[in-house]
Amino acid sequence: MNYRKLGKTGFSVSEISLGTWQVGGKWGEPFSHANADQILNAAADAGINFIDTADVYGDGESEKAVGRLVRSRSERIHVATKCGRRLQPHVADAYQPAALRQFVEDSLRNMQLETLDLVQLHCPPTDVYYRPEIFELFDRLREEGKILHLGVSVEKVEEGLKAIEFPNVTTVQLIFNMFRQRPPELLFKEAARRDIGLIVRVPLASGLLTGKFSAQTSFSADDHRHFNRNGEAFDKGETFSGVDYAKGLEAVEELKATFPEYPQLAALALRWVLMFDEVSCVIPGASSPEQILSNLKAAELPALSPEQLQKVREIYDRKIKPQVHHIW
Repeated sequence: MNYRKLGKTGFSVSEISLGTWQVGGKWGEPFSHANADQILNAAADAGINFIDTADVYGDGESEKAVGRLVRSRSERIHVATKCGRRLQPHVADAYQPAALRQFVEDSLRNMQLETLDLVQLHCPPTDVYYRPEIFELFDRLREEGKILHLGVSVEKVEEGLKAIEFPNVTTVQLIFNMFRQRPPELLFKEAARRDIGLIVRVPLASGLLTGKFSAQTSFSADDHRHFNRNGEAFDKGETFSGVDYAKGLEAVEELKATFPEYPQLAALALRWVLMFDEVSCVIPGASSPEQILSNLKAAELPALSPEQLQKVREIYDRKIKPQVHHIW
């Protein structure tokens, strides 16, 4: 396992880490603690030492499983959780220091930990990034020993740029993949200048970049890849990176034809993300221990050549950029 510095947190984290949106059950399936324990322990056994969760994943069950892992292992495992999405309705005015404090304390109880390594605002509405009192709260929580660091999970580049103006923000979690290539233009440069850790989520575009989907693939009614393609439940960009499904399939077929030497497109897609030195870690999800091992194969691949990187960019520019580049 290779490790990278997570910005000014100073943490040394596995470059391929783990996101836990679907740990304990695939999207649309009930949470299974037995399955979650298998996945999380397989990750730790493989050297993954950074786990990203959220209070809304499995309605708190994901946090409970992650806390159980941390308490049962001897090695240092860094835990990042998120807060804010439990607000109903999820609007800027609902973001109040008292509510966020309660969410943090609830997460501590869920995980049975005394301190959270990293708490991230969970994709709040853009207006929240212009309210200093929200960010000041986390200074108080740090002084009380309840958290070590504050981060943000963002939908848009502009939100990340605004967030890192607050000196107590140490990390930005964002969507970045072969189908979402805007972040390096400015956000990566500013993050590096301010020593901000970058955590990459949705690196496989909700599975599109595994190359395993087709026009005939069906998703269950409870799967966001079925019900959120047009942003019906949350930001459209979280589902297939905001890319039209049919267009995404066309681009995937072109990637396969361009890179026949990579039989596993997912590994290529993860290796592509890791080509960017500003990235601290990538957090693909896993619904089985086997997926953990499959994801880790990406770290063993050789670096992509400038010519290969240019080919990926050309496909993006032609097939994907007009749909997504200006939005996120």
